[in-house]
Amino acid sequence: MLSLSPQDHQRVTAAVTEAERRTNGEIVTIIAAQSDRYHDVALHWAVLLMLLPMTVFALRPDWLLHLLGKIVHGWQREPNLHEVITALLSLTMLAFLLALLALRHLPLRIALTPPASKTRRVRRRALDLFKAGTDRKTVGRTGVLLYVSLTEHRAEIVADTAIHRTVSAEVWGEAMAELVIGLRAGRSGEGIAAAVARIGAVLAEHAPRTAGDVDELPDRLIEL
Repeated sequence: MLSLSPQDHQRVTAAVTEAERRTNGEIVTIIAAQSDRYHDVALHWAVLLMLLPMTVFALRPDWLLHLLGKIVHGWQREPNLHEVITALLSLTMLAFLLALLALRHLPLRIALTPPASKTRRVRRRALDLFKAGTDRKTVGRTGVLLYVSLTEHRAEIVADTAIHRTVSAEVWGEAMAELVIGLRAGRSGEGIAAAVARIGAVLAEHAPRTAGDVDELPDRLIEL
């Protein structure tokens, strides 16, 4: 996983301070290790794998009957219905427990999570953080949150009312591109700083700085 050095923090803070010199807008930067623990994903996969023994038995009942006959009776007779049902239930519970045990490993849960689910959860986490720390926290409703979730390799830009209604989502594309370039190259601090500069340019166009503007939100990079 990518990590940020003290120099990266300083670089991002300086980028936010510089970007805000030309705008009434406020830029908040947050970077998180991940946006969700995805425990429900582990449960979904465990339930799916739990059905595997019954599926195999439905498709090839001779396999289980042959194996059960060797284990229980040593080829002497075919297993009865009670023994078959007991074996199926035991295998079902074993598959469920083994799947849950394996999926305690977060990287495996992340790998098995559909990309669309990751995108939705990163977006939801970004909106939650925006509402908690940026939404309506500026006089002119000009706050913008840049949120980066490292494990999911995703980011979101969320803008307050005054910016959202004048700037379309597509306008933030250049900022996201700068961010992705930096993250993929392993220069996360530089990528975030470059994205901040792009966001600042958009804010300077749509909310240029006026006399009396004050710094209303922290410039420092927040690491969760």
